[in-house]
Amino acid sequence: MNRFLTELKNFPKKCDWVLLLLCFFTSAFGLVVIFSATSAEKFGGNIRYIAIQVGATLLGILCFAIVSSIDVEVMSEYRYLLVAINTFLLLMLIPFGTDNNTGNRSWLKTPIIHIQPAEICKITYIIIMASVMASHQNRISSIPSVMHMVLHLGLLFGLNMIVSRDMGVSLIFAFIFVGMAFSGGVSLIWFGLALGAIAIGFPIVFPFLATHQQNRILILFDDTIDPQGINERYHYRINLLSLTGGGLTGQGLFNGNRTQAGRLFAQHTDYVFSSIGEELGFLGCVVVMLLELAIIARCIFVGIRCQDYMRRLICFGAASALIFQVIINVGMCIGAMPVIGLTLPLISYGGSSIVTIYAMLGLVSGAYARPESLSHERYIQPLR
Repeated sequence: MNRFLTELKNFPKKCDWVLLLLCFFTSAFGLVVIFSATSAEKFGGNIRYIAIQVGATLLGILCFAIVSSIDVEVMSEYRYLLVAINTFLLLMLIPFGTDNNTGNRSWLKTPIIHIQPAEICKITYIIIMASVMASHQNRISSIPSVMHMVLHLGLLFGLNMIVSRDMGVSLIFAFIFVGMAFSGGVSLIWFGLALGAIAIGFPIVFPFLATHQQNRILILFDDTIDPQGINERYHYRINLLSLTGGGLTGQGLFNGNRTQAGRLFAQHTDYVFSSIGEELGFLGCVVVMLLELAIIARCIFVGIRCQDYMRRLICFGAASALIFQVIINVGMCIGAMPVIGLTLPLISYGGSSIVTIYAMLGLVSGAYARPESLSHERYIQPLR
């Protein structure tokens, strides 16, 4: 505890200010966009949305500081406790879960905000994976090592799918796994075997998906499904028209034809990128992408800078989660990815998403502050 308090006191001196400022500027840009997107009449006023987003951003910065001040080796020593916490949080969805108008039972309702447990699990999963891989570092491609990693992925992925049926967040866990396994030196043979297993298993699993989930995938390849864009393709069509309707500089904040009419589906959350394209144009979309890519690049830079294997993996795990969310979210808006309900990091409205992303990036800041293992300082008693 004393060490944590000392690290927290020294946070302003040791934290990754480049990463924190990038996150802050991205959040500020997101606030402006949300303020405009929620000014449509159907939202009944945007003060509540802005208040929640500002509060979540401030809480996120606090979580960034707290997580950054905790030695990741201390957290990794409680790996099994973290697994138990993940399991408990997801099981809480059985009696208390709500869909929050998303179609997935993946939210816990509180008097103030809705909390998505899987977002919290995303942070702890990165720590768990880094700890597991560090324990097998010298034989990372062996069968026991890979099976140990797959076991943790299967537990979290499977439990989240069974309890909430939220494919989007479940796939984030899978992408984190892939990113960390690849950067951690797992043999490419395993990746080839995994691709083969997916190719064989997908046709078997596909019939068990819900009809709307099947259609979300099929419309990417089959032009005969809803060619008029009035059913399955309706949201694709409207959001793509908005994204491209702003031209180079956009129609202006509070002036987007569809955004201000409230015609866009989830225009402040999942499809906020389409709203940006309509009101701020191509240049606005470029600014957003540059901010997101700068944060991802910073995570990778800090990871490369780290001498410690586990800290390096944590940075790459955070980068992998962000890469997947950006690709899926932007891909949904341009009709290149199935709709699986993922926010645009630090831009989309969502309290739990903002807080957990800041906390996740706090892990990266902690790796920046302590790029090497400090275990000797904890276990070797100083001279008296």
